[in-house]
Amino acid sequence: MNAADAVAATTTTTTLLSSPYKRSNKANGESNDVNVIANKKIDVHCNGGVYHGKASFMKWTLDDVVYVARYHRIPCIFAAGLLFFMYVEYTLRMVPDSSPPFDLGFVFTRSFYRALASWPELNTLLAALNTVFVGMQSVYIIGTWLIEGRPRASIAALFMFTCRGILGYSTQLPLPQEFVGSGVDFPVGNVSFFLFFSGHVAGSVIASLDMRRMQRWKLAWLFDTLNVLQSVRLLGTRGHYTIDLAVGVGAGILFDLLAGKYEERKRKPALVSGTMKEGKPTKLKL
Repeated sequence: MNAADAVAATTTTTTLLSSPYKRSNKANGESNDVNVIANKKIDVHCNGGVYHGKASFMKWTLDDVVYVARYHRIPCIFAAGLLFFMYVEYTLRMVPDSSPPFDLGFVFTRSFYRALASWPELNTLLAALNTVFVGMQSVYIIGTWLIEGRPRASIAALFMFTCRGILGYSTQLPLPQEFVGSGVDFPVGNVSFFLFFSGHVAGSVIASLDMRRMQRWKLAWLFDTLNVLQSVRLLGTRGHYTIDLAVGVGAGILFDLLAGKYEERKRKPALVSGTMKEGKPTKLKL
């Protein structure tokens, strides 16, 4: 190793050890992370995937606990949430099979449900507007592929709706007894549909994430706002349970990430072979 390589290696090592996630030496008020790490004896041996050495928690000190509580508050909050909901789950009385499911979203939208049930014209109007919003989602997602040549959102939607079909058919939940339908709602004509999970919500999330990637901030915020209003309406009409909407948000994020991974995986061989052209879909080798 020559002198230049030695300097570069030293600089890299110092940079890695001076990460903001590691504790600083408070004795002199300056960062001294290299000494903190170096003074700790590292005794880790892996042989065939089997860990040999002192258990990690046996090396913890009170300073480590204080540091985690101070600088990693979000995981600490989730840890407290885990303990709280463990208590709730083990002390909560189960809903009897003779009673309808309990849904907190139904409780919060009780007044809205009464208004929709007693005013069919309002329900029809909101259903029509919601159908228009679903059309907006579809036009945007398909347009990013056909017009702009960016298939990620379309791939995410294909992944999402296929998974929704599998899960929806695997566990067919009963339609809430208080369901308020409309002939102009999507799917149009009050045909049967899967409750779990909400494709309305997931599709909107996929479109919104794509808008953010393209820095279309105002359009993204508009879609997010309409998605919230859509969720309130779906709860008010008893067309979805709260869990359907929550999983819909997660599904939109998940399948957008998977579509991005798929594109990345297929793009690398295309770049190497020189078959990928700007503005045209990638030629994929299956």
